[in-house]
Amino acid sequence: MASLVLAVLVLPSATTAAVATARRNCSDTCGMVGEIPYPFGLGPSCSLPGFSLTCADNTSYPMLGNLPIESFDIFGSNNLYANISYSYNYLYARISYTVKMIPGVRNYSVHWEAPARHFAMSGSSNMLFVVGCGVKASLFIGNSTFEVGNCYVLCAEARIMEKLPKGVCDGIGCCFIDIQVNLRAFTLNISRTSGSARSKEVYAFISGGGKDQIFWPIDALRSLLPEYLEGYEYATLEWAIPYQPNCKRAMEDRASYVCVANHSECKDSSIGGYFCACKWGDDGNPYVHGGCKRGEYEPPPPPPAPPAVVYDSIQPKKDCRMSCGNVSIPFPFGTKPGCFATEQFYLKCLRPLPGTLLLVLESNERLVVTDISIDDGILRLLEKSEPTDVLSNPETIYALSGKWSVVKWAVVKMPCEHGKLNETSYRCFSSHSDCIDVTDDGTLQLLGYRCKCSSGFQGNPYIKDGCKDINECLQPDKYTCNGICHNKFGSYTCTRTSTDSHSNRAGHHLVLGITIGLSSGGGILFLAVFVAILTRRWNRTIQKRLRKMYFRKNKGILLEQLISSDKTTNDGTKIFSLEDLEKATNNFDHARVVGRGGHGTVYKGILIDQRVVAIKKSTLSVISEIEEFINEVSILSQINHRNVVKLHGCCLESEVPLLVYEFISNGTLYDLLHRPSEQNSSNLLMPLSWEERLRIATEIAGALTYLHSSASVSVLHRDVKSMNVLLNDSYTAKVSDFGASRLIPIDQTHLVTAVQGTF
Repeated sequence: MASLVLAVLVLPSATTAAVATARRNCSDTCGMVGEIPYPFGLGPSCSLPGFSLTCADNTSYPMLGNLPIESFDIFGSNNLYANISYSYNYLYARISYTVKMIPGVRNYSVHWEAPARHFAMSGSSNMLFVVGCGVKASLFIGNSTFEVGNCYVLCAEARIMEKLPKGVCDGIGCCFIDIQVNLRAFTLNISRTSGSARSKEVYAFISGGGKDQIFWPIDALRSLLPEYLEGYEYATLEWAIPYQPNCKRAMEDRASYVCVANHSECKDSSIGGYFCACKWGDDGNPYVHGGCKRGEYEPPPPPPAPPAVVYDSIQPKKDCRMSCGNVSIPFPFGTKPGCFATEQFYLKCLRPLPGTLLLVLESNERLVVTDISIDDGILRLLEKSEPTDVLSNPETIYALSGKWSVVKWAVVKMPCEHGKLNETSYRCFSSHSDCIDVTDDGTLQLLGYRCKCSSGFQGNPYIKDGCKDINECLQPDKYTCNGICHNKFGSYTCTRTSTDSHSNRAGHHLVLGITIGLSSGGGILFLAVFVAILTRRWNRTIQKRLRKMYFRKNKGILLEQLISSDKTTNDGTKIFSLEDLEKATNNFDHARVVGRGGHGTVYKGILIDQRVVAIKKSTLSVISEIEEFINEVSILSQINHRNVVKLHGCCLESEVPLLVYEFISNGTLYDLLHRPSEQNSSNLLMPLSWEERLRIATEIAGALTYLHSSASVSVLHRDVKSMNVLLNDSYTAKVSDFGASRLIPIDQTHLVTAVQGTF
């Protein structure tokens, strides 16, 4: 039904690139095209692999596979050769279809596909034109249902169409679809519509010449192709050198690098791969030695440098403004040069109305500052302020913290360990101050560092001698002292009073009297206590033996050796004692249960070092093979990914081994999506923006990709669902619950498995 006037591009497969060298005995012309520039050439010895052309005779076009390359003018601009552009790596070809409209047939479909991955229809200039009557055209990416666009063509009766003047494509006899994405394949669907005159044929073509092409509307009804459209019927195809994914990788492999001309440069292609170009002022072919020649063009002179303004200040000047309205302005912030540390701390104090002062960022006056905290390293913004690129710029020292009205900041964009090495640029000037790394709550990326006064001191750490000793004795509500308080430099001490000593002595006498009374009048009671102590010790001995037995049975010695010998294991991974976990969970109190599932129960616990953890106690049915459990612990201890719940260790002294994970406080993704918030009296779900949903989904996908491909042994989770995705305070996703996971060795290329848990 559709005759394709385009031949298909067919490239031979090329696994490695040959370095462009001077070619001998190669014909550089064919037919009307003129010069054929390298890397294209006639025959494999005259071209790079995949760019070989054939030429039947001097009256034909050079063929790339079975695609005839059209003839074009040689552009006079920099780095352009004939119909192949080295600045924009374009190739021009004719893609057109003639669809005969058969009576009784309503829908038609044609398909186009690029011959190789390094060719694609450019989305920057191409348009699909449809000339005909009474049809709808829809363009889809590849064979999918992802629609690029659609248009309708309508026609009136012939006597009316003949009176219509020549004009642009506006839906009467012709319509167009703007192709705004790179396409390696597409499907064009053409369907009849009612209520319009119909043509016997529909002509569709892709052109890079813009939408202002002129035609006679009557030609569409007569199924005639206007001859003056011939010169515009070409599509713009983008091509690239496919042997490396980008310029960085290409330049690392000099043996296959094809930008060999002096004064040539490499550019990344938008479709993957790279291409070469002569630098500014040079013309020629960057793919051959000596190909870039000095041209007539010279780069424009650089603009004169603006007068230097010193924005960096090590210490503030003496006449700096200290407040704006009721907002204090501490250094490193300031309202004029010499009063702030860097340009990003430059503030303005505006007076929008009489008697009203607003403090804003100089770089964006929509960000209204309501408070600056040196101790916490945050800015508070007016709620009605709107997000801008000031905060989304990756080079900024600001990041949102939790919600829009709170912004974290860093004084220098480098980690503390680097900042301390350079004494001249280190910003924590005050003695008795500490350096603190600042990270973005959402991405966990390092913003830089900020400064804070050490414990026992307060003030401004960015000013010399700005951190002063705190007199803790003057703040009894904050610093408790049961006695006489004595302030010390950086701390304080408490001494007991004489009354306290007398009370203690009286207490000792009372205890002594009670002891004498019990010993003289309660021999039986003493014996009972003695028996109880022996029984308790006996029970402890039995428990220790059981714990040792379980430890050996659960291969605890093997796991210890695995953890100690594996250098990739996380430093924090350890084997906990059952006594430590019983203390952490108040002897596995039911009040500490935070979750139950098919694989066990999860308790919230607090370790001796005050870390909050989640302790998973699996069921007996889950731990069927202890060797697999040991292997799983050893593998999970090596996983270090920001979107996978971290494994702190395990306990093997109980009948059922226990796993100790980091505690994630904000519940599951299921709760966020499906369960109303307890704080919401209207019993409605908390809103979650489309951007947040995409970010969470991307984080989960990244974690699964890491588990499948980047871990030392691939891990298949097999129970991925919203209830097994935890969220921290900043709604960062954490994949959890590996009870149904399966470990796949690297050398195992095939696996048959099934989904576990919830289908």
